[in-house]
Amino acid sequence: MKNPFLSWPIWAVLSAAFAALTAIFAKVGVENVNSDFATFVRTIVILCAIAAILAVNGQWQPPGSVSARSYGFLVLSGLATGASWLCYFRALKLGDAARVAPIDKLSVVMVAVFAVLFLGERLTLPNWCGVALIAAGAILVAYKG
Repeated sequence: MKNPFLSWPIWAVLSAAFAALTAIFAKVGVENVNSDFATFVRTIVILCAIAAILAVNGQWQPPGSVSARSYGFLVLSGLATGASWLCYFRALKLGDAARVAPIDKLSVVMVAVFAVLFLGERLTLPNWCGVALIAAGAILVAYKG
């Protein structure tokens, strides 16, 4: 039997589960804390955890083994992640987690559109229907009626 931890779907589901826990823990964590400071604390924890994982697994790479192009896009990704986290924590500080998280997950819709526009990926009609349903679902869950 194939190890399930060697395929992407299990990691994607785990990512979703941890993202859900992130919203719940963060909502409680920002209760009496500046949202930007909360993001700073979270970032330090992530930095330390990833450094420990790299050290334990012996996965450090020599800096020269990474191309300038890769570094450039990783820096851009890091800046986008930081901006996303700052906005997310600010939204959680101001709104209900059950409404903020679905709007945040509109990133799924945006990734699909950006992947088609910028990466040349192709989505089928059923894929686009799924994207539209995700968008509609996120908006309906966030709607305060």
